[in-house]
Amino acid sequence: MKLELSGLHPDFGAEVLRIDLATPLDDVLRNAIEGALEVHGVLLFRGQSLNQDQQISMAKCFGRLDSGFKKVSKAPNRFNYDELLDISNVNDDGSIAAHDQQKIIGNVANQLWHSDSSFQTPATSYSMLQAIVLPESGSVTEFVDCRVAYESLPADQQLALEGLVARHHALHSRCMLGDDNYSDEQVAAVPPAEWPILKKQQSTGRTSLFIGAHAKAIIGMTVPEGRMLLMDLLEQATHPDRVYRHEWRTGDLVMWDNRTTLHRGRRWNISERRELRRTTVLANAS
Repeated sequence: MKLELSGLHPDFGAEVLRIDLATPLDDVLRNAIEGALEVHGVLLFRGQSLNQDQQISMAKCFGRLDSGFKKVSKAPNRFNYDELLDISNVNDDGSIAAHDQQKIIGNVANQLWHSDSSFQTPATSYSMLQAIVLPESGSVTEFVDCRVAYESLPADQQLALEGLVARHHALHSRCMLGDDNYSDEQVAAVPPAEWPILKKQQSTGRTSLFIGAHAKAIIGMTVPEGRMLLMDLLEQATHPDRVYRHEWRTGDLVMWDNRTTLHRGRRWNISERRELRRTTVLANAS
């Protein structure tokens, strides 16, 4: 099956036209979506209205689901599924969360460039985020393709990255923002994961940087040296010319590959109601 696509950015990303994700996916359509993700990294489906059951069912077509940072936060869930992640400023009783609540802190942490759950083994493959309610002032998520970022590096810099391994930790990005009040049990809930900085995509033969806000150190380097290298790579990867800026509409569902892309939310008026629901698929352990 060949999908009808329209480009989102000159280097990556595509809108998939005339697909209703509420209809159960057969193997042919699922394979077509995965094939498009291998090439484009980010896919946009407009005009979707999946309920909780439909969003979970659609996501499970692509593999086993992940509960993400919930393994650390143990946060209550107002949804019917633990694997349905609440990217919102809404409490269980429907009220708007106060600025100092953990839910809002999580929204702020999402404004750092990251790939979902790179801090665990296995990491994740795909994330699917659906816009349910948006604030009047709008809502934006930005994406970059880390294959494009790697390919933009000089050959000597590419060579210098060969064999380097980064340590990722769930709380690193939170602690950077001063959110460090976690118990020993929470810290131990997701031990650090170590991943090569360079990952080769078998289907395309392209190499991707695997970096982001959860990466806290490079094995074999001093902490300052490693963090400066990670910061330099992130700065190069997220140059404005390489960013796709997605301005959300109600009913949008964006799907991306965490192995080849980074994303971040942008600031918004957290006093206005905003609800997005995310499902995330675990990658193979290898």
